[in-house]
Amino acid sequence: MWWSRLAHPALHAWAEPDRPLRLVEQTVAKADPDPKALACYGLLVRWWADGPDRPPHEEAWLRFVDGRPVSAVSTRFLDWACGKLAAAGKTALLLVWDNAAWHLSKEVRAWIREHNRQGRDRGRGVRLVPCPLPVKSPWLNPIEPKWVHSKRKVVEPARLLTARELAERVCAALECPYEPHLSLMEKVA
Repeated sequence: MWWSRLAHPALHAWAEPDRPLRLVEQTVAKADPDPKALACYGLLVRWWADGPDRPPHEEAWLRFVDGRPVSAVSTRFLDWACGKLAAAGKTALLLVWDNAAWHLSKEVRAWIREHNRQGRDRGRGVRLVPCPLPVKSPWLNPIEPKWVHSKRKVVEPARLLTARELAERVCAALECPYEPHLSLMEKVA
């Protein structure tokens, strides 16, 4: 998901008749070191801990990206998510993904195959089961409504947020901890 520091989402708000809400068009100063938009990987993680008749445990896991979401960063995100799932005692991740190029790349598919093979050979680990969505059907992904509502919650009508402020607001809106950004330059722990 991309989070823009400049573009405002479509939203509706109640306001006093004499003080209507105005969204100010933002611009980025040339000296501003922050990007105009932040890329973010996210998983809406659900599992049933107390049986199928109880509501599922649900939480969002996010990692922002320094730069663009590319295949090498996608595999780092998956490795991080598998580590968290393994720590929670889970053995498989049903991965519902759209058709983004960095999800379907040869590098990511090869990484998933190798990850699953190593887990099978060792007899432990989290197996990844990719489930690509049909083209142009993002509403089938359960995280999509969370993205839409979060974009509306983090909007700042009168000033430009820094990249850090935007990332922290997104994490607060999705009730998840702010994690270090993923990068091509460093290895995920």
